[in-house]
Amino acid sequence: MSLFVAAIGATVTAIFELTVVPYLQVGNAHPHLVFILAIVCTIAIGLESGLVWAFVGGLALDVLAQRPLGTSSFALVVTVGIAASITRPFIRIRPLVVVPAVALLSLVYSMTLFVLLGALGSSVTSRDPLTTLVPGVVYDALIAVIIGPLAVAVHDRYADEERADW
Repeated sequence: MSLFVAAIGATVTAIFELTVVPYLQVGNAHPHLVFILAIVCTIAIGLESGLVWAFVGGLALDVLAQRPLGTSSFALVVTVGIAASITRPFIRIRPLVVVPAVALLSLVYSMTLFVLLGALGSSVTSRDPLTTLVPGVVYDALIAVIIGPLAVAVHDRYADEERADW
């Protein structure tokens, strides 16, 4: 996947997340599609595509949701970097690593975004942020169960194998 395609996909996903996803909300839980697809892109394709997805998608989220510019991008880039370092040792079992990585990093992403928005004076207040954020983490993990292994398997199926030319 070229980096341009990742940037366009991240922008479209950010628009989709802010327009359609509020209607998919279950209780307090809503999915973070830009986050999920950035992590899946990082695990399936590579760090460069994941970073482009995270940065451009985060900027699009910040601009469209009228948040302080760079907060979502920072939180997404941090989680994509952690995802790349976590999955490096598990290169052979990447389809199985996607779901636990999304579940773990969804909490990291949500807490980072919560702290950043609170520090920048946004109107984000909660006595217990974990009980507020855990339903979204579960929702993200459920979506990753569907999307993650399939995306990794499709990428591995159609990716060119690197072989030595003798």
